[in-house]
Amino acid sequence: MPPTSAVPSTPADSIAAAGTAQTGAGTPQPESAAPDPADLAGALATLCGKLAAYLEPEETERVEAAYHFGEAAHRGQFRTSGDPYISHPLAVANTLADWRLDPQALMAALLHDVMEDTDIGKEEIAERFGKATAELVDGVSKIDRLENQSYEEAQAENFRKMLLAMARDVRVILIKLADRLHNMQTLGALKIEKRRRVARETLDIYAPIANRLGLNVLSRELQELAFQHFHPMRYGVLEKALKGARGNRREVVGKIMDTLRRRLPEMGIDVEVMGREKHIYGIYRKMREKHLTFSQVLDIYGFRILVKDQPTCYLALGALHSIYKPVPGKFKDYIAIPKANGYQSLHTTLIGPYGTPVEVQIRTHEMHHVAESGVASHWLYKDEQTLDELQQKTHKWLQSLLELQSASGNSSEFLEHVKVDLFPGEVFVFTPKGKILGLPRGATAVDFAYAVHTDVGNRCVACRINGEPKPLRTELRNGDQVEVICAAHANPNPSWLSYVKSSRARAHIRHFLKVRQNVESTALGERLLAQALQSFGLRLENVDAVAWGRFVRSSGAQSKKEVLTDIGLGKRLAVIVARRLAAERESVSGLATVPVERRKPLGPIIIHGSEGVAVQLAKCCRPIPGDPIVGIVRKGQGLTVHTSDCRSIGRTHHERDNWVEVEWEQASGSLFETSIRIVTENRRGVLARMAAAIAAADSDIQNVRIDDDQGLYSALQFTLQVTSRGHLARIMRSLRRIPEVMRISRTRE
Repeated sequence: MPPTSAVPSTPADSIAAAGTAQTGAGTPQPESAAPDPADLAGALATLCGKLAAYLEPEETERVEAAYHFGEAAHRGQFRTSGDPYISHPLAVANTLADWRLDPQALMAALLHDVMEDTDIGKEEIAERFGKATAELVDGVSKIDRLENQSYEEAQAENFRKMLLAMARDVRVILIKLADRLHNMQTLGALKIEKRRRVARETLDIYAPIANRLGLNVLSRELQELAFQHFHPMRYGVLEKALKGARGNRREVVGKIMDTLRRRLPEMGIDVEVMGREKHIYGIYRKMREKHLTFSQVLDIYGFRILVKDQPTCYLALGALHSIYKPVPGKFKDYIAIPKANGYQSLHTTLIGPYGTPVEVQIRTHEMHHVAESGVASHWLYKDEQTLDELQQKTHKWLQSLLELQSASGNSSEFLEHVKVDLFPGEVFVFTPKGKILGLPRGATAVDFAYAVHTDVGNRCVACRINGEPKPLRTELRNGDQVEVICAAHANPNPSWLSYVKSSRARAHIRHFLKVRQNVESTALGERLLAQALQSFGLRLENVDAVAWGRFVRSSGAQSKKEVLTDIGLGKRLAVIVARRLAAERESVSGLATVPVERRKPLGPIIIHGSEGVAVQLAKCCRPIPGDPIVGIVRKGQGLTVHTSDCRSIGRTHHERDNWVEVEWEQASGSLFETSIRIVTENRRGVLARMAAAIAAADSDIQNVRIDDDQGLYSALQFTLQVTSRGHLARIMRSLRRIPEVMRISRTRE
């Protein structure tokens, strides 16, 4: 099946990678990942043999019937490699059979391309194989690319659909991951450009999803295959280097293995010891992230120790540290604090013979099943109790996808949020009640607030970290205790988007701002349209519902509210909408509009200074009450207010239709930022006297910057809060009375 995944991102060119274990014992690997097209009957027999081990005979017959149905539907279709197309769904079903998935998932795997590549619809599949199977097939199938959509938008939309289907039924993503695995195993038949694109998608999306679901064996195989196709030269070089190192270090590895197998039982600890070689992509990432050469990556081998129960894990850890010295700071306890995907193990790094660093993982057999198989353990090892907790964690994450979807504006934004969620690099912090929360590395107190609850995030104003007041942008560290302080009337700040790390926080902040912007834009649009209608001798309330209805239908909008919002956001010109509405009203009622010469003058839009996101004061000129001002409506930005002499205004004469007459509200009482530049003599205490003069004039200093020392004189830049131009004049008069002040002026960017 052609891949349905995310927008590929540009890869970095440098070599490097963080070590991850290669495929080890655990989840059975597909015996027939790519069946011989000349022997499809034999491949089917292999599948049926696997199914007979755990399914009832009648269930196996239903799966076999699905195969024959799919084979008939795909007859005459071939893959790029020349293989009969049915060989691909058969390979996908084999992978799912190794995970012991149920008949519905297996039938869906065999039929997962039928809806996309043939004339067979969902209804026919539901009738023949059941509604559950049809829903799974529909969830895996790509949606039709919408007209005028770019390839990236279409891919993002397909990915969104798949993840939402996954949130309803996790089997959707298991089928999709098995599908992607076989596509990667047979990628060599495609052109190099498509191979690289598919490999990039796999590294960006599918391997992280597999990891997030605890399917570590699958995740590692996808990474390895993707790296091989995306960087074939680098893969070849590292593969050759690894083979050379394997021979050189065989003696050391064997010695460590023998020591562990002999000494640990002598200490009364019954263990199973396995050696493992880190996979090539893991070595690549470690080299890249830590800027190492291959010869500097010493821990390309590791060991895994399996014990009977959790207490024995810690006993084995103590025994290991008595055999070999541990490396300080290289111990991680994922048993006490499991990873988000349910992974549990003790990790420690030891100094082995000849000074060789050795990474050791200690876990129980049950933990090992979960570590290797993740959510697939639900079907592989149904009697394990800890799987319930894993299922709950997975369900919680899948439900968070639905929450992200509702808070995201479009598919591309949703994809961006999910990508952030898939690369966490976690930090663990505590609530005041001692509950542990896992957050992405670099997370702030705002991320913590949204992790607690959306309302806590929206209302937070301050925080305490380890009992001390800290700014909300403070980066959290492992073990921090965080307390969030909320206010009833507080709202998210747009500046939070510059430092939040979690997808949940980013999505909810954007959602709030978007909703608020739409509300404010609707109100602004109404004011702008009312102003424009005055030139036609009309009042907004005089435009009847019939005229509005005809205009809405002809303009392609959904409602009157949408039209007003578009005007406020600059997507529609108020004067054009007014002209059309006047024409529609005249057509409906037969009442002529007021002739041009008798039109009423346009009334200005009143600016309060505290409108919010729909009306903004330009940063380039920082207008304040008393300044002559003009408004400009730009697409997606709403109304921006400039001073009449602003330089940027001079460059927009060709946009006269977007200009709006505005004026200040009388005595609004709001505070506005403005900047002044002061040249002063270098004398002790002069800065303190200027600050005192500003405070005496009832103004606050938002920021102060001192330019490079100019010998006897210094230049200072103050950002002040003022109520009006007159207030600024009073402040400047007070500053001029200071003897050391030589020159003072208002500045603009």
